Amino acid sequence: MDKRIYFPIFILVLLLSACAQAASYNPTSTPSSGIEGYVTEGPMCPGPVAIGGSSCPDKPYQAAISILSTDSQEIIRFETDPSGYFKISLLPGTYILHPESEMALPHASDQTIIVTPDQFTQLTVIYDTGMR
Repeated sequence: MDKRIYFPIFILVLLLSACAQAASYNPTSTPSSGIEGYVTEGPMCPGPVAIGGSSCPDKPYQAAISILSTDSQEIIRFETDPSGYFKISLLPGTYILHPESEMALPHASDQTIIVTPDQFTQLTVIYDTGMR
């Protein structure tokens, strides 16, 4: 038989075998816990606004956020999507959510968050525009 026919078949079988093994191997599982929420900025209108008034709602804000350990070591840095939404997997524990800001305004304060096993902690981060 012609060896030139068997060699490509052998290579194809070898590659398919490697792909099948790689697809089934999962050394670490994805945590089923973390944080999830939205980032907004407001107020958006100057002057007094009636409490509960909906004529000038806060708007979604795309922001960079760092998650720090309780001893201020950065664990992960991420950016929300354009609608301000984020979902980040984290192991259970206590963390500090640190909203980034390149300028003085808008600005948001750090938040201490507790991630419990098998759930995503819901958060809202509000950047203050300074508008009054």
